[in-house]
Amino acid sequence: MVLKVENLSFGYGKRLVLQGVEFELNRGEILVLLGPNGCGKTTLLKCINRILQPNDGIVIIEGRNYFEMSEREIAQSIGYVPQEHKPPFPYRVLDFVLLGRTPHMGIFSSPSDEDRMIALESLRAVGIEHFADRAYTELSGGERQLVLLARAIATDSKILLLDEPTAHLDFRNAHKVLATIKRIVKERSLSAVMTLHDPNLAYRYADRIALISKRRILKVGLPHEIITESLLKEVYEVDVKVMVFDGLRFAFVEGIL
Repeated sequence: MVLKVENLSFGYGKRLVLQGVEFELNRGEILVLLGPNGCGKTTLLKCINRILQPNDGIVIIEGRNYFEMSEREIAQSIGYVPQEHKPPFPYRVLDFVLLGRTPHMGIFSSPSDEDRMIALESLRAVGIEHFADRAYTELSGGERQLVLLARAIATDSKILLLDEPTAHLDFRNAHKVLATIKRIVKERSLSAVMTLHDPNLAYRYADRIALISKRRILKVGLPHEIITESLLKEVYEVDVKVMVFDGLRFAFVEGIL
């Protein structure tokens, strides 16, 4: 176990968003947080990363209470890929990925040769080393997501948090990005918590799925245990049909309730 969330709750003022959330993440595992828009998936990731301060509960990172860790230590332990990112400057891709090395550098330090080597290797790992000298702002949505993944890998952290990495991507790029994430996690024995809203993508790329509904995790289980007509109908409030083709499950909407 590399990550454990215990009884986590969070609210914006009096509006409670998460309540009593609990789950564990194992090494080499992709855990998908699945649920409709507004159910608290992004908020939960930000609480795990301590971008937001939980009202209650605790997060254990590799055996340590994260309230006892410095911001630098958390940044070294967790690589974060946000849902959207708009850079203020037209960074060169290599320089943008080098930002992932910041937690390992001193306040006034410049990137070392080792930092540059790690950044280049991170680009190579996701198959985009040929983007190194291109401007980040000139890339497509799918290409930017791969650069963000490379930056997270460059932190040399063992845990990745990925917030809707397929947001705004077309069919081909969505699968390309998710397949790359899965390959990287398995090849490097990393662990990942990833938010998705599409049950079909969750079924295909998750090792386990945590289904979120009404501020809580309704159930955690293997993909075939979660992608069922009854659970999806309860969470998404639509009539759902789940069918199996060539050993894979596909869920589609029959009608709005």
